[in-house]
Amino acid sequence: MPTMPTNDGGREPSSNTPGEIRTLDDVRAVRVDSTTRFYSAEHDEIRRGLTTDIYFVRTRQILDKLQLGRTPVVGEIFPRKPGILAGVGEVLHLLEGKQVKVWAVPEGGEFASKDTVMRIEGPYEEFGMFETTILGLLASSSGWATAARQVKEAAGARQVICFGARHVHPAVAPVMERAAVIGGVDGASCILAAKLLGREPSGTVPHAIFLIVGDTVKVAEAYDELMPPDAARIILVDTFKDEAEEALRVAEALGKRLAGVRLDTPGERGGVTSDLVAEVRARLDQAGYNHVKIFVSGGLNPDKIRELAAAGAHAFGVGSFISQAAPIDMTLDLKEVAGERIAKRGRIPGRSPNGKLEPVMG
Repeated sequence: MPTMPTNDGGREPSSNTPGEIRTLDDVRAVRVDSTTRFYSAEHDEIRRGLTTDIYFVRTRQILDKLQLGRTPVVGEIFPRKPGILAGVGEVLHLLEGKQVKVWAVPEGGEFASKDTVMRIEGPYEEFGMFETTILGLLASSSGWATAARQVKEAAGARQVICFGARHVHPAVAPVMERAAVIGGVDGASCILAAKLLGREPSGTVPHAIFLIVGDTVKVAEAYDELMPPDAARIILVDTFKDEAEEALRVAEALGKRLAGVRLDTPGERGGVTSDLVAEVRARLDQAGYNHVKIFVSGGLNPDKIRELAAAGAHAFGVGSFISQAAPIDMTLDLKEVAGERIAKRGRIPGRSPNGKLEPVMG
């Protein structure tokens, strides 16, 4: 076993966040009024350690008592299955100002099962208590990014926009849609997600406006008049009439200004099928509207996207397939303690080689 430092000269300076949880008494002192707030964690609560598992607080208190909190360690994170890595940026925000060095696979990079996707080196107390938080940041975002990559690979060169914000808690909606773009889709409808990526959100208008106005063409004309020039004229055509009929009516009204029509036919009417896409495409072409693209949304997955693309669809809005993707389980193991290689049984001691790792902090 490696020799543990005792820090007999007293605790070295630490970069712990003010208010960071250190003891069980700190946990007991936390007061939360559930009647006046959303149930999601605020940024300061995440940084203080309030989203960690309690056993890491017990560990920290014991190590403090034994004067071993500053023990230098190397921790490595690996996934249980292959995927696309996302969430690194948030881990770095969490560790900002702490006395650690971090290496990671770049966001958007592929990893295999049990690849080391992140390595953290530094005194254990600088990051150990945040193991739960770090793993959660990587697990969820990587699950969403992986699903997004599958969708984009199915679509090929065709555009894919993430429409998944309505399927998750609003606190994580921008995290999810940002991860989807990291995974490969072309845009996000969630405003905050797009802004975090330095982009503008993508989307037009919902069925509600058509129901209120009462006519698809009137909405199309108002949209054309009022929206800025850089807003593509893509109009829903499944609210009142046959989709092919409405597509032609809108095309006649907007002419060359119409960029596309969107099909979002509900499941009660059979959903969007390849036959429907093929018919709308053929009727638009026959009427001379070859420039009008077909955008499809509603219950899409990679197999459905391939089928609809072959029938003539040009772009896709994907929600639940991305938003409901399972997190990719991540595990953090200590591989060095006080300069000595070590690992629990079943794992190989010492740093695991991975040429994809790049220094990202320290």
